[in-house]
Amino acid sequence: MNGEFVLTKAMAKEFASLDDAKGRRRSGMFVAEGRKCVETLLDGGFVARHVFVEAGAGIELPGAVEVKRGFLRDITRLSATPSVIAFFELPSAAPELPSAEFCRNNLVLALDRVQDPGNIGTILRTADWMGVRTVVASKDTVDIFNPKAVQASMGAIANVKVVYTDLETFVTSLPSDVGVYGTFLDGDNIYASPLSRGGVVVMGNEGSGVSAGVAAHVNRKLFIPPFGSGCVSESLNVSIATAVVLSQFRQRFNG
Repeated sequence: MNGEFVLTKAMAKEFASLDDAKGRRRSGMFVAEGRKCVETLLDGGFVARHVFVEAGAGIELPGAVEVKRGFLRDITRLSATPSVIAFFELPSAAPELPSAEFCRNNLVLALDRVQDPGNIGTILRTADWMGVRTVVASKDTVDIFNPKAVQASMGAIANVKVVYTDLETFVTSLPSDVGVYGTFLDGDNIYASPLSRGGVVVMGNEGSGVSAGVAAHVNRKLFIPPFGSGCVSESLNVSIATAVVLSQFRQRFNG
């Protein structure tokens, strides 16, 4: 433990490069901030290369180095300086795609071109809360190790497996008896529609929704209706919509 740890120019440059996906791949690291998020990732098996804690904060973490608050201020991405910042190794191997049998019996979330890191982080946190442990994402969905995504997930990336793949190919490969759900303006009212215990729930891009290629293989279209009169909003934020949809599945099939 050393309160005089010095941030070198090389280290500062490498840490700053983690905002970019190429920088993360080059260094093999991603950043997490805040005690709760860092502790969750450590408990979830992620390997930390660097763990910095504020000197005098009384925080004990494996391998942590105590630093002055100014050090943390220099490397944080947040407006309020956290007491803990850690740099973790990226997973060495990508998780496997879920099988058709798994999708038939379990709820799987699919993300089609979701672009906002805050949205995907919140979605993963929601999925974790709802007991959905497998997410299939299109290759052009934002990287879950983006610093804003990690922060919004609050450590849920340690508990939710995310597989990046060609999403259209994935849904095309599923047998017809596997429910592939998606939200559409011309879908059926979700509150009155039959749902299944397992299946794939597709959530689309923030602006354009589910892509045409993927939509062609959605066999159960759902719609989240607005309530009350005079609603001027065109749609729900994708992370909110995900919470609504998953809650309906869990309400009917708890466990």
